[in-house]
Amino acid sequence: MKYAKEVFQSRELLAYLTLKEIKGRYKRTFLGQLWSLLNPLAAMLIYTFVFGFILKLTPKPGDPSGLDIFALWLLCGLIPWVFLATTISQGMQSLVLNANLIQKVYFSRIVLPLSAAGAAGFTWLFEMFVLIIALSIFGAFVLPWIPYLVFVMLLLALFAIGLSLMLAVANVVFRDTEHFVGILLQIWMYLTPIIYPNEVVEAASNGLGGILGTNLTVLGFYQWNPMVHFVNVFRALMYDNRWPDPNELLICAIWALAIFIVGVLVFRRNESKLAEML
Repeated sequence: MKYAKEVFQSRELLAYLTLKEIKGRYKRTFLGQLWSLLNPLAAMLIYTFVFGFILKLTPKPGDPSGLDIFALWLLCGLIPWVFLATTISQGMQSLVLNANLIQKVYFSRIVLPLSAAGAAGFTWLFEMFVLIIALSIFGAFVLPWIPYLVFVMLLLALFAIGLSLMLAVANVVFRDTEHFVGILLQIWMYLTPIIYPNEVVEAASNGLGGILGTNLTVLGFYQWNPMVHFVNVFRALMYDNRWPDPNELLICAIWALAIFIVGVLVFRRNESKLAEML
């Protein structure tokens, strides 16, 4: 509670740093904040061409929405992933990039990675607004699901912040962390059903059977990836327009709370030593 009170007392600094991050990200660019929309749209076009037209991956139509548009299906998974990756990448570097500030002024250091998450959240809102309009134009009925969507997004934010807190400390100790994580994020993305449907993994797992003659399957290991469940929940709400599987929602909540608590504890334990380590 004492730590939460310190963070609350630093809310004005948090708001300032978040706004600074938002303004500075596309400072002196002609398109400004539109770049936050153009980047995922460019990725969507590339993935749609490669996986939708060339490899001809065909996700099931939205049930009960009836949507059958690969690009929109892709964006429903891609936008949450971009938020996660941005929060981790920016939050992980936040302490090192603000080393001078940490060494000169005392404040609750946690506001630095939190401001990175806040800036990523602002971009997510901008992207989601455009996506909801697009989904509505093509027949989806997203508006009733927005409160549930916000709740799931808060869970994803807790999960992403928890990881960024741990990695921010690791990056102070071992500066190669950000480079390793950059590679791991690329691998993690392809281990998540963002550009291919879950059925592809299920079919491959059924074809291989048990690993080394055991009951363990590829699908069983695959489902240990928390982002599999987050993406499935987002797609259920946005693309299918239905309530997600309660088990998947519970898994998301467990991962989010567990990683966030561990992240805060790790950060709290090392916070007093950050100035010296930097």
